[in-house]
Formats: sequence, structure tokens, C-alpha cells
Amino acid sequence: MRIDKYLWCVRQYKTRNMATIACKKGQVKVNGDTVKPSREIYVSDKIELRKNQINYSLTVLDVPPSRVGAKLVDIYRVDTTPKSAFEAQEFLKFAKEHYRKKGTGRPTKKDRRDLDDIHKENENNL
Repeated sequence: MRIDKYLWCVRQYKTRNMATIACKKGQVKVNGDTVKPSREIYVSDKIELRKNQINYSLTVLDVPPSRVGAKLVDIYRVDTTPKSAFEAQEFLKFAKEHYRKKGTGRPTKKDRRDLDDIHKENENNL
């Protein structure tokens, strides 16, 4: 099965076109190599993909015949993404939502200082 179809079948992407675009942009790797959307995948392949600023790691257990329901996804893949990848996402989400509304222009000098303060606090907490 093609890698773009597989990622769509196991519900990593909402549409097959989105999976194809991600492959073309170089956001999908199989066994450490950047792949084209037409690359065939096999059982025990390691897939790494970058989506929403998170690096996901998957292992192929089986190839589904077609798109599967959300409850059946774990039959076909194992998610080996480390928990630390999701913790970094929480900080980015907070910084985006709290300070800047979309379309309000460049940040002011005060906004930049406030963002720097939050960043320093977060580094101190780690």
C-alpha cells in the first residue's frame, strides 16, 4: 500500500490529498528516509511524520484493506511518539492564544518583552 493511502487509512490525515502534500513537502520519513507519496510500506516499517509542530513516530503492524474506524486504528499501527513532544505543543498553544489575535499586525515592543518573559519563566521551570 502507498504511504499516503496508509496515513489516510489509519486516520493520521483527514484526506488523502493532505497526506500526499505532507509527503511532497518532506514531512514524512520511512525508516529514516524522506519518501514520495507513492512509496510502498510494509509491516514493521518505522514512520516519522511532522504534523502541527509535533514529530510523530509510528510503527506499521499491518496494512488495512481500506480506511478504518477510529477504534480499529491500533490494530494497524503503534504510536511510539514520546510524551515530551506534546508538552512543547502546550507552551506554543498558550503563547499563541494568550497574546496575539490573528490579523492584528506586528507585535509591539511591549508584546515582544512579555513573550520573552514567558519564555524565560518556562525555561526556568524545566
